[in-house]
Amino acid sequence: MDDEVIIHPSLFIIKYYHVQKSQMDEKRPKLKQKIYAMLLCSVVFMIVYNYSAWYVSKLEKVSSFVFDFEKYILFLPWTIIPYMTSGLFFCAVFFFCNTKEQLKVLTQRFLFVTVVAGIYFLLFPLKFSLQRPEVNNFIFGYSFQFLTTFDSPFNQAPSLHIVYAFIFWSVFRNLKKWRIFLMIWLVAIGISTLTTYQHHLIDILTGTILAHISFIILPYQKNNFLYRNFQVANFYFLIGWVFVLVSLLLYKFSNECWLILLWPALVMIIVGYQYKKNNIHFLKDTNGNIPFYKKLFYFPYSLIYWIFWKFLRKNKKPLEILPNVYISSKPDKEDLKYFEINKNTFVYDLSAEIEENYEIKEKSTYFSVPFLDIGTLDIDQTKRLVTKITENYHQLPKDGKILIHCTMGYTRSSAIGILVMKNILSLPLDQAITNMKVLNKNAIIHSYIYDFLKKF
Repeated sequence: MDDEVIIHPSLFIIKYYHVQKSQMDEKRPKLKQKIYAMLLCSVVFMIVYNYSAWYVSKLEKVSSFVFDFEKYILFLPWTIIPYMTSGLFFCAVFFFCNTKEQLKVLTQRFLFVTVVAGIYFLLFPLKFSLQRPEVNNFIFGYSFQFLTTFDSPFNQAPSLHIVYAFIFWSVFRNLKKWRIFLMIWLVAIGISTLTTYQHHLIDILTGTILAHISFIILPYQKNNFLYRNFQVANFYFLIGWVFVLVSLLLYKFSNECWLILLWPALVMIIVGYQYKKNNIHFLKDTNGNIPFYKKLFYFPYSLIYWIFWKFLRKNKKPLEILPNVYISSKPDKEDLKYFEINKNTFVYDLSAEIEENYEIKEKSTYFSVPFLDIGTLDIDQTKRLVTKITENYHQLPKDGKILIHCTMGYTRSSAIGILVMKNILSLPLDQAITNMKVLNKNAIIHSYIYDFLKKF
């Protein structure tokens, strides 16, 4: 009889560890790749920046764009220190990339914003117009002399200092140590562009807009549902900063109605922040109600959603995906004429941005389970929801039914409907998705949604 071979469980653990480590090593960029990326971006920057500065300096007349209130901005010599550290961050940030994809996206963003900014420097040349006071402090004075030697009054809008600071943060925000310090320092770099008398406000705003455009065009892990909220947030940030820019342009050229635009600007930026935090209750409370003060403050945002809901929603009449299980957009009173409800009707409201129909709340068994529109769906929250719907389905009375709806009827209700169908019928995921697409022609299953559904 052959000797038995006994394999100790620890060998499997060791093997698993080595496989995982090998996979991590494959994703981690090598030092020479980081150096190459840094050199490439540095060379492109020097060529673009120096050529545009030389070209504009040869023009007979270069105008300036300055708001009249900028004359009240203080000149703070000591802020030259954070201003000049931008170059150090430019070189260092590549070495903080933990994956090849992160390094690739960082490099692409740097190249994109540098080239786009260079084009704007040539097409819309501007120069700084305020007179810089004399600096007597030896250290600060030497720094300004150095800056004057290697910098120029041109290459103003968009400010690359501002664009790069945003791109630096896209990497540094993942650090566990020094994260808060680096955030404060990058803010100081942004402020220093004004207080060292290097840039005007128009340069700051256009730089901020260009940074968010780069984040939208070149997203990190585009199909990973965990990063979806960051991608949506950047759209809101972009819209907000565009509103700020338009508002100030109105102030400069007409001085009328400019303040009103700062309201939607602030709302959009705050909504973007809520997306980054995945705050599903930033509008509706746990009972699905929106407090009056939030209705007032978020009115520009809510109005846009109401218009979309009124004219662009699909599945107005609930669509049956299983016996007595329906999905739809948020129903109005007219839609309820074709869908009778009572206390044996379980309504699951997935919308985070618009309040539920009063009649549904009063007559049905209502649950508010919000998800941010075209954003991340939380795995644990989704599991609890699908489990609860399945339990209610198996206990439905004869006249009972279940309605799952979001605001527009495209994605959220379809995604939850797929998981409910998969759970109740014990279907493979792909089959459940196929069934949903056959039943609901308006279903939109984005790649990030498919990535999310695969987790189940």
